[in-house]
Amino acid sequence: MVVSSSVDLDLEGMTCASCAARIEKRLNALPGVAATVNFATHSAHVQLPAGVDVDDCVAAVEKAGYGASAHHPDSEHDHTDPTLLRRLITAAVLAVPVVVLSMAMPSMTVMWLIAALATPVVFWAAWPFHRAAFKAARHGSTTMDTLVSLGILAAYGWSIVALFTGGHIYFEVAVTVATFLLAGRYAEARAKDRAGEAVTALLRMGAKEATVLRDGVEVLVPVSHLRVGDEFVVRPGEKVATDAVVVAGDSSVDNALITGESLPVDVGPGDRLIGAAVNQTGRLIARAERVGADTELAQIAAAVERAQTGKAPVQRLADRVSSVFVPVVLVLSVLTAFGWLVAGGSWTAAFTAAVAVLIIACPCALGLATPTAILVGTGKGAQLGILISGPEILERTRAIDTVILDKTGTLTQGRIEVQILTEDPDFERLVGTVESASEHPVGRAIAAALPARGQLQGFQAVPGRGVRGVVDGVQVVAGTSRWMRELGYDVTDEAAVFAAWGGTLRGEVLVSDTLRPTSRQAVAELHALGLRTVLLTGDTRAAARSVAAEVGIDEVVSEVKPLDKQQAVADLQAGGALVAMVGDGVNDSAALATADLGISMGAGADVAIAASDITLVRNDPLAVVDAIRLSRQTLRTIKQNLFWAFAYNSAAIPLAMSGLLTPMIAGAAMAFSSVFVVLNSLRLRGFRGVQA
Repeated sequence: MVVSSSVDLDLEGMTCASCAARIEKRLNALPGVAATVNFATHSAHVQLPAGVDVDDCVAAVEKAGYGASAHHPDSEHDHTDPTLLRRLITAAVLAVPVVVLSMAMPSMTVMWLIAALATPVVFWAAWPFHRAAFKAARHGSTTMDTLVSLGILAAYGWSIVALFTGGHIYFEVAVTVATFLLAGRYAEARAKDRAGEAVTALLRMGAKEATVLRDGVEVLVPVSHLRVGDEFVVRPGEKVATDAVVVAGDSSVDNALITGESLPVDVGPGDRLIGAAVNQTGRLIARAERVGADTELAQIAAAVERAQTGKAPVQRLADRVSSVFVPVVLVLSVLTAFGWLVAGGSWTAAFTAAVAVLIIACPCALGLATPTAILVGTGKGAQLGILISGPEILERTRAIDTVILDKTGTLTQGRIEVQILTEDPDFERLVGTVESASEHPVGRAIAAALPARGQLQGFQAVPGRGVRGVVDGVQVVAGTSRWMRELGYDVTDEAAVFAAWGGTLRGEVLVSDTLRPTSRQAVAELHALGLRTVLLTGDTRAAARSVAAEVGIDEVVSEVKPLDKQQAVADLQAGGALVAMVGDGVNDSAALATADLGISMGAGADVAIAASDITLVRNDPLAVVDAIRLSRQTLRTIKQNLFWAFAYNSAAIPLAMSGLLTPMIAGAAMAFSSVFVVLNSLRLRGFRGVQA
């Protein structure tokens, strides 16, 4: 197949994973088309051959019963039904008196009151389920919504009949099922909407304006007006407007948000700047090299978007069996009525048995199996500082075998830590004094660690190299290994700052991040879970290996650029690994989106949080362990619930068909099934996190 173009579509009307599968199937039925539909982002990425255009794809989606339109990068879509919260509140308010009144032996007048209260819940609040079920039926299929709609309507329909015949009413069944499922649907919809915020958050990280030099005059213009070759000014504290090269000036630039480097980088004429980096100390004049969609920031945004669109839709267990379960129940209900009539039973007996089949098969427990476990599990997670975006995330944690850990901000605190190595008694006074005049963050950290002071008689900062000065009459130099070698000293350690005077090397200062106190325990706990750990960072090899050795990580990938991080994740996946990525910066966002499971530290960039599947509100590596353990336990609970729901239906339906279960007993049994599922989910409240 020769692909001539590709297009991204925004989709409307999807309510479950089987909807995504139906749209994907319909798109792939077009000649030569290769489509991937993402339920989480309500989008589709379509590879188009010659002869097929966007309108053909939109028409195919509409024939499947859904809406579609070409995606525009600047557009923002909210896929949550705007009435969903109102429907949930209405259902909850009306369900309480229905349940309370139904617990007694209500009089006929009270039963009519109950019916009046239940009717808006069944037909207005639960309308999204009925609408989706009708849409699926119109296209010859069934979904989870079909089960829910049938269950609610069966309980309500029998109750209406019972009002006229004097039978038992089941209005409380209809309203409680609708309320619980609406709560689950609302929470799920909000989680999905956040999945599409990553790219928007990323692009917001860039500068909004630039001070451009026009014939020597500074002019403030929007960044979108920048052109390749324009020269612009970057003052201390400002963000670099776009990818550029320094024309004049010296400074220290913080690239941590973009590259993950924990220490600022010294730049001067000829050095390259990355858009959105923060200028720290000096005034720079830079020449724009890449603008708009060509910048590194925009490329990372595009990588995040591609990775999110490429995620395969997750088929839930309930949806996978609903296509078989619902038709079987309908057929069994009809056969039950027919069988009773053939056997000589009355119309009342036949109808009662048929309705009992529908009620006993009502997917209350099935519908509650996932939402209740999710609500309890995510609630417990929130108490522990863990935010899980949705049930599909739980399925991914089940098979994860490799955890990639970013260094800066994840295992370390991003604060500069210094270690003094010297035997010279004058080192503290001389080096501390000369560094106290430095504006460089590393210099300030060294000066803070060496508080003794002498008399500073001369000082010079050498950009990209270090500092020199005269302290108490002694000429002191302190700087990088590269500068020291240029000055004739024999040094090899790339991760240290060296100091010398009198022609002799006097000592060194090891500069590193501050390791989080729980990092080593967290890595050990991950190993105990049977997980392989990999350190991934933009820092130097020496700094990375030092941290890895200290916390117990064996595999290290260092000195990687943002897009290389994404490739590193992809390389591990290509080797058969199922990868969880833990990060906190913009530089991690593409890797977070590419990984099978993205876990972001909550104090990191908004884009990293939006691109991830699990967000850790507390900046503690042990939260990574808790997140994986809680996700796995929640998934186990969901599977237990689903097993019970299906086993219950399988065992109870034959009893209903034989007439051994009246609708009243069927309703009680169904209620017990629901209570069992809820109680099993509530056991997650006893989950305990790892203690430091």
